[in-house]
Parts: sequence; C-alpha cells; structure tokens
Amino acid sequence: MRTIPVPVSIVLFFIVFAWAQKLPTRDEELFQMQIRDKSVYHHSSVIPDGAEISGYVFRDTPKRYYFVVEEDNTPLSVTVTPCDAPLEWKLSLQELPEESSGDGSGQPEPLDQQKQQIMDEEGTELFSYKGNDVESYVATSSPSGLYQLELLSNEKDTNFKVYATTTPESDQPYPEMPYDPRVDVTSLGRTTITLAWKPSPTGSLMKQPIQYCVVINKEHNFKSLCAVEAKLSADDAFMIAPKPGLDFSPFDFSHFGFPSENDSGKERPLSKSATAKITRSYAAKQKVDIQKVCIGNKSIFTVSDLKPDTQYYFDIFAVNTVTNMSTAYVGTFAKTKEEAKQKTVELKDGKVTDVFIKRKGSKFLRFAPVSSHQKVMFYVHSCLDAIQIQVRRDGKLLLSQNVEGVRHFQLRGKPKAKYLIRLRGSRKGASMLKILATTRPNKQPFPSLPEDTRIKAFDKLRTCTSATVAWLGTQERNKFCIYKKEVDDNYNEEQRRREQNQCMGPDTRKKSEKVLCKYFHSQNLQKAVTTETIKGLEPGRSYLLDVYVVGHGGHSVKYQSKLVKTRKFC
Repeated sequence: MRTIPVPVSIVLFFIVFAWAQKLPTRDEELFQMQIRDKSVYHHSSVIPDGAEISGYVFRDTPKRYYFVVEEDNTPLSVTVTPCDAPLEWKLSLQELPEESSGDGSGQPEPLDQQKQQIMDEEGTELFSYKGNDVESYVATSSPSGLYQLELLSNEKDTNFKVYATTTPESDQPYPEMPYDPRVDVTSLGRTTITLAWKPSPTGSLMKQPIQYCVVINKEHNFKSLCAVEAKLSADDAFMIAPKPGLDFSPFDFSHFGFPSENDSGKERPLSKSATAKITRSYAAKQKVDIQKVCIGNKSIFTVSDLKPDTQYYFDIFAVNTVTNMSTAYVGTFAKTKEEAKQKTVELKDGKVTDVFIKRKGSKFLRFAPVSSHQKVMFYVHSCLDAIQIQVRRDGKLLLSQNVEGVRHFQLRGKPKAKYLIRLRGSRKGASMLKILATTRPNKQPFPSLPEDTRIKAFDKLRTCTSATVAWLGTQERNKFCIYKKEVDDNYNEEQRRREQNQCMGPDTRKKSEKVLCKYFHSQNLQKAVTTETIKGLEPGRSYLLDVYVVGHGGHSVKYQSKLVKTRKFC
C-alpha cells in the first residue's frame, strides 16, 4: 500500500493526540485491536508495536515515523528492510512532554504547546545506518519516550518495510538462520544446477511453518525478499508514483485512482501530459529476467532449463507462512557448463562415412579436396526420417536442402576450396545417414531408386502358403534381394518404424529369412516393374517382407517394408 508523505505539523498533532489518548501498546493487551484498526498507522506515521509495515519514500525527501515507549527499561527492537534502493536511516529519542501544566494545576497543557515542545526537542541519536542491508537496532533496556525513525533515499523513489517491537524475545517473527547460512552448489551441468542449504531452526526445531523460496537471476544477489518483489513488480504503477510538486497534493488521492472528498462519485482522469509520462515510463522498463519459486520445506532444489555457459545468481529465503516475514540466506552464484564442442568430421574423397545425429541435434563435417577441381559431388542416404543438409564453400552458403532416402548434389568447384557441411537431425527421433563427397564422380556409390519405394501385395493372389508382391525398378541394372520374417498378429507401426532403417543391409539378416536375389532393370520406366511370389509360408500367419537394392559399391537401400498375411483356409 502506498504511504503518502504527511506534513510534520499534522504528524506531531497525531502523535501528541495519540499519546494523550494513551496509544495502544502490548502492555495494555490491545495489540490485536491495533492491528485490526489499520487507520491507526496506515494513514499516519505511527509504527504499531509488533507488526511489519510497508512504506514508500520519495528521493531526497525524508520520511519520519514515530512510536512511544511508555515505561523505562523496556526491550526494543527496530528492523528496517530496504526493498529497491539503499536507505539512510537513523533512530533518535525524544523525551515525552509532562502531562501536567507548569503552574501545578494538574491540567494537561494545550495540544499546541505540547506540539511545540516536541518540535523544539532535537532528540538523542541512538543509531544510524546507510546501505541496502536488512539492519536492526536492538536494546535490552530502553528509556521511555518518543522515538523517531527517519528514512532517506538519495538514489531514487523506493519502498521499504519497518518492524518495531517491545517484546523481541517472544515475538521472533523472522525465521532464524542456521549456524551456516550459506547456499551450496552441489551439482553443476550445462542446463541444471542443484542447490542445498541447512534448514532454519525455526522450522526444524521450533516446528513453526516455514517454506523456502528460491530466486534465480543473471544480475546480482538479493538481500531481502522485499527487494525481489520490488524487482518483479517494477512495471507496476506503484513504482512510478508522481513526485510532489505544484501539480500534486499529498492528499489528492485521485492521482492514485481514488476519488477525492470534493469529487465524490466523479472520476478525475489523468491529464494528457501525465498519461504520456506514465506511458513513456512503462516503455522504458525492460523485461525483468528473474524467477521466484517457493518449494515448501525442502532444503535441496534443482534449477533446470538454464542456458549453457551462463552465470546465474541464486538466493534462498526462509519465509514464516504465518507472519509472512522472511530471512535471507547468504546467496551464491555459479556458471553452467559449456556446450560440448562439436567435433568436425573430416570427409575423405570417395569414401562413405556413417553419421549418427541425436534428436534435434546437428553434426558438422569438412571436405577439403587435395587437388583443384571443377565440380564436387555429395551423395547422401538418409536411413530414417528426413534430414537437412547445408553446404558452405569458404563461408558462402551453396546448398540447403531436406533429404529423404537417397539424393545427390553437384556443386561447382573452386581451386583450394574448403567445404563445411552441416547436418540437422529430425525432430521425431535420432537420425542415421551415409554421406560421400568426391571430386571424381564415376559410379554412384548408392543404387538409384524409383520415386515410389513401396512394395505392393496382390490380395487376390494370396494363398494359405504364398504371397505375391511387386515393386518398381529403374533404368540402371541393380541387384534386388527379398527377405521374409514371421511376426506376431499384434505387430504395430512402432515396431515397423524401428525396423525401417534403410541403411541396414542384407548382411544384418538371418540366412533363413532370405527368399532370393535377382538382377533387374528396364529402359522403359513404365515397364520397370518386377513381381515375385514368396512360397513356403504357413496358413493364417503374418509376415514382414523387405526388398533390398544393392549398388555397384556394395551399399544397399531398403524399400519400405510390407506386412502380409496368408489365408487361414483355402
């Protein structure tokens, strides 16, 4: 909630009036009433006993708070938490004015005289601090009197929290830190970091409800959860409050979206210039790169989805879920590991190289012909799903294509040129391929394939012991081998995909699965069709049929597998 600066005369009036009316304290067992009646302090500068309040201070404009200690030898603790900027603050003591008048009549002095008496008193400075740490003033025995807390921000408008109590021993609203409050990095990876810390005694020994909040960012460690929340809400209008000036009255609540007393029922829209200023303020804000996650009472946590080779800052906060007050551990920082550097595979002229790529991964290859050349050929056989190939010559992109099955590419050569090949795998799963680069293209290393590599089964020719199939060939004379394998009736597409690796040749098959091999070609592509009848099958059984075409270099390519089932009754 926004705290509005209040003129000193009004504050002192309230303080003296409240003191004259015996301001509620813990000793009078009215603390709960004091908390419920937020008007006592939210619209004043009075600090309640035993409750944390939030405040806002404008740059270079001191903010003062007051509270009364009625009895001597009273314990006192005051804690100030800067949220978004360093603060200067000091605590001073002023003696309370005597209740009786100077003439001994016993009648209280007029409020004006009491107010003037307080303003004339400079007070004794008890403590001062400058910085952005959470700092406390603690005294086991304090004199009675009026205490003034003055806060100043020289850097920018900022918010803060203040907690004061006269019963610090019994309150303990902030979770206690263990004897070793450091956060340890127990495991470090490229995208994950595991953190561990010792639990707060407030939860482990005192059995109070404690949860831990983890904060991750790339800029710096935070000293309070208040500072984290201020950073996360940096784009809120709360952070761009208008500064006092000719166009702003501290009590003009319409600037904050509330109607003023004089305009009840009416809305006062912001002026065009004010709207423009706020719009520019929002536009100037950058996206906050910070993450906060509360994990319950666990004292170990693994942060995932981090970027490799990047430094991160980690903070742990113990939060009392009853009071919602927190204490910071000593934060740490760590740098994730680098990505494993890609090794560049050297291609040898005219030699087939097998390449394996992880899902969504990539591989780099290099081809450096030893002699001058007019052209260079790349032959690629993708064994599973389609892959992408990019070829650069001396840094210039020459080729970018998706490859499925067997493809070849011819590029213009250049003396002493070097070629960098990048292969990107499939998003579906791991990729396997064979690649050959050469400056002397004679015979193709991989056999040529028709556009359609399916195997067709003729249902009308199916019997209890045989199946007839056909497949397309090409104009090039090649060797074709057909294999069969009995499979269960529940054979599914996932099993078929695992066996669909086109680069697995006949040498990986059992001899008992071989049906036959034959040579075939046709100059007329319309007639480049061959048929074969597979005999010796069992009635009512399912079989997986595979056709391999073998090239001149011994490399083979498998057609798409075909599942057939013999008739059960004939």
